Amino acid sequence: MQKENLRAVRLNEKVSSIEELSPSIEAQQAPALNRGEALIRVVSAGVNPSDVKAALGIMPKAIFPRIPGRDFAGVVVDGPSEWLGKEVWGSGGDVGITRNGSHAGWLVLPEQALHEKPQNLSFEEAGSVGVPFVTAYEGFRRSGFPQSGQVVVVMGANGKVGQAAVQIAAMNGAQVIAVQRSNSFSAYACAEVSVINAKDLAADQIAEQVQKLSNGKGANIIFNTVGSAYFEAANKSLAKGGIQIFIATQDRAVPFDIFTFYRGMHTFVGIDTLALDCIQSTKLLDQLRSGFESNQLKPFHVDQAFKIDDALEAYKLVLSGSPKRVVFNL
Repeated sequence: MQKENLRAVRLNEKVSSIEELSPSIEAQQAPALNRGEALIRVVSAGVNPSDVKAALGIMPKAIFPRIPGRDFAGVVVDGPSEWLGKEVWGSGGDVGITRNGSHAGWLVLPEQALHEKPQNLSFEEAGSVGVPFVTAYEGFRRSGFPQSGQVVVVMGANGKVGQAAVQIAAMNGAQVIAVQRSNSFSAYACAEVSVINAKDLAADQIAEQVQKLSNGKGANIIFNTVGSAYFEAANKSLAKGGIQIFIATQDRAVPFDIFTFYRGMHTFVGIDTLALDCIQSTKLLDQLRSGFESNQLKPFHVDQAFKIDDALEAYKLVLSGSPKRVVFNL
């Protein structure tokens, strides 16, 4: 493949608001490689909230100037001979943060970060699943994977990580209860899922519904994708020895009932995928390959695809809290 000049988003300095964000769109020559590296021609790249937060300087490790973008799918065009021409996918907590990312035509990665994408996924689908599925998988890896007969509650289930967590829990045979503040539930779930519309419910009412749907057992695992907003409800919904997973929060400080915590023999697990570099992240994502290839896991429906020239519009849409899955097609 000819290594032509392609386009890239470049952020030169952090700003204090999305209104001040002015990414430059530049011609990008194919970067030179060091030993052990590979050059990927990016075909599609997801746009995550963390990408935009890094652009705003909210991520403490973000280094400028920087090309953002954590998720990618593309073709290896230079590097180890055994990888040339292969279609790859991946993600990384360092990609787009401390090293140049995927919102560009070219992406340089260490050879160890290369994993072939599932052949039944399009580039657009493979480029959109990274951060959400890696986050969900890492949460369950750290907490212990769901098992048949267990009850898994996903709070904030209509978000992208929530949708991924629902699918992984269902694939592992758990009874899944989805808690969200809306009437609709994503069709991406691959098994029967009970839904609690929590919009007008207090914490006690959510817990009562969890108890009812689980036949009084409570939740063995709660994947809390929102944090503080569901903290009390989640604690009251846990079974004896239950585990609650956290990946984000709106409020840092919450009332904490230590008595309930230790009498319930509960465990809290915190997940930060920014701590996982591209080698670690792509290895985790590759653990889900068989799920996608067997259609037990479904990729996100891509709601809106942008060209690089429209980067600011894409970033504004994602930062607004839109439920749409947004990608760049390059």
